[in-house]
Amino acid sequence: MAAEKPIKLDSQGRLVETAPAQTSSGAADADRLVATGSDGYIDPTLLPPGIDDAKTVVASEAISAGDLINIFDDAGTPKARKADGSTYSKRAMGYALDSITLAASGRIRLDGIVTGLSGLTIGAKYYLSAATPGSVTTTAPVAVGAIVQSVGEAVSATELSFERGEPVIRV
Repeated sequence: MAAEKPIKLDSQGRLVETAPAQTSSGAADADRLVATGSDGYIDPTLLPPGIDDAKTVVASEAISAGDLINIFDDAGTPKARKADGSTYSKRAMGYALDSITLAASGRIRLDGIVTGLSGLTIGAKYYLSAATPGSVTTTAPVAVGAIVQSVGEAVSATELSFERGEPVIRV
């Protein structure tokens, strides 16, 4: 369905259709009407700072939407990579809101509901996977050197309530 286009007067006094903004790049979009996106929600770029708690980071590898991520220091620049339960240095700190290509900037959250997953069991406790970076599992890792990190509970078959647990190193 196409977005509704209100009519306004242009600078020459003519009636013209105008497309409402679905995203914003800042001051250049001042005084525009706002429309929801295809998901029915207002894009976070249209909200004032502090309302959307997403952080923008550069990816050190390709990251998919919903991947659990680790933020690390790369020569003074915070970067994101897939969290990996096989090593403490890659513990889960948040999750990706969108897919992020290598060296591109993308949005991550440090808590909240991870969407777009599949096969979750409602009410089950999930851990950071040591076998598949960025993923979750209901089975805590057992290998020496791996970490056991609770990352939340499933609230539907496709959603995880992300709550970062303190990682424990297996010895």
